[in-house]
Amino acid sequence: MHKTEHVVKEVAPGSIAQEMGIEAGDVLLSINNEKIGDVFDYRYLMKDEYVEALVRKADGEEWLLEIDKDYDEDLGVEFENGLMSDYRSCSNKCIFCFIDQMPPGMRETLYFKDDDSRLSFLQGNYITLTNMDERDVERIIQMQLAPINISVQTTNPALRCRMLHNRFAGEKLRFLDRFYEGHVEMNGQIVCCKGVNDGEELRRSITDLMKYLPFMRSVSVVPAGITKYREGLCPLELFTKEEAGEIIDMIETYQKVCFDQYGLHFVHASDEFYMLAERDFPEEERYDGYIQLENGVGMMRLFREEFAEAMRTVADDQSGQGRPADVKRTITVATGKLAYPLIQDAARELCGVCPGLAVHVFPVRNDFFGETITVAGLVTGQDLIAQLKERQQAGEGLGDVLFIPSNMLRSGEQVFLDDVTVSDVERALGISVTVIEPGGGDFVEAALHPDYCMDRENDGDSFVYVQGYDR
Repeated sequence: MHKTEHVVKEVAPGSIAQEMGIEAGDVLLSINNEKIGDVFDYRYLMKDEYVEALVRKADGEEWLLEIDKDYDEDLGVEFENGLMSDYRSCSNKCIFCFIDQMPPGMRETLYFKDDDSRLSFLQGNYITLTNMDERDVERIIQMQLAPINISVQTTNPALRCRMLHNRFAGEKLRFLDRFYEGHVEMNGQIVCCKGVNDGEELRRSITDLMKYLPFMRSVSVVPAGITKYREGLCPLELFTKEEAGEIIDMIETYQKVCFDQYGLHFVHASDEFYMLAERDFPEEERYDGYIQLENGVGMMRLFREEFAEAMRTVADDQSGQGRPADVKRTITVATGKLAYPLIQDAARELCGVCPGLAVHVFPVRNDFFGETITVAGLVTGQDLIAQLKERQQAGEGLGDVLFIPSNMLRSGEQVFLDDVTVSDVERALGISVTVIEPGGGDFVEAALHPDYCMDRENDGDSFVYVQGYDR
């Protein structure tokens, strides 16, 4: 690991750092006379109620700060390097990796494959364990860093080596035992590839992973994302309706067993499997608190529940006022094909109780990656513009405003995957764009209140996952 200076990028107002006079550009040298290797060390050393922090100021002067604070309270700083050390790139070449299925000519950062255990804790990324050694495992157990999110794919060691194209991938499964013995909370994930790790291999994996209950809290099973750019890669096929149904049946059988024994349903099929099988989504209780939303597990059910709650509020308001909500405007909502039926149903219901409101839901076809990619989070700005322009040219207006979900954009920014900006969309289509959170409550709130503004603090909950791709 290369030596990295821990330069302060930003200081939060009202934080300990601001009170102690720490400023952007200062360098954190040590805590309690211990050198800081990375963000894990920093968080671990900062846990105590009394710490001594050595800081180098811009003029070279060093300050030793004695800090009394609450247990686990942070300094309130953001560092220029979020990990406080070099990022670890992926050493695998997974047969389902989304990055390998991207076209050339995009910005360089989109081709970076991370497989860094620290991002598992900081951002919820799923890691393969192949970049980890015994020291990493010991540190996670010692510091009780949790949860750790693990891309298992299969518990068959030989098959895992083949799927990840890494000869060490099978033996790294032993770290699951270490985490279990160390009582470290885990979440697992299986990217299901037709004819590879489905069927009896999937049954084996689920059965093997059940041994790690209750410390492994959940396992998601998601279909591999397949783009049109797979030339020279392992041939993969989409699941049929019948095959998706068989996977769901297997998973739901294990859910009953796990719940009876541990009070957790444990293994979950992604929303996409239920839509492929043309089945309704499980009831809310079966998602165990929506542990794996980022993997597309329970997103649709949660939207429905939030929408229903918001609609009850609308009904109560109307009852008190004795009239429908006083809103008159026309909205176009752009989304991916996967969520289109759900949002279309919600739009009809909302318009049914608000006569002055018209909501047109538009499913954006993914021409950029191919029509097999249906999630909103991988819709590009160029596809959005081109298809809505076609609608305009056909004489169909877009109304007063265009809604897009926040997961179409890079987290915290106004930029699509292909570097098209929200402003570019507004100029090209001649319409104002409102970015909304992809939840049922936000949908109702934004539709009924023209002054809606998305809560940026929640911007990270994009609820879209494609294995091997993380913007």
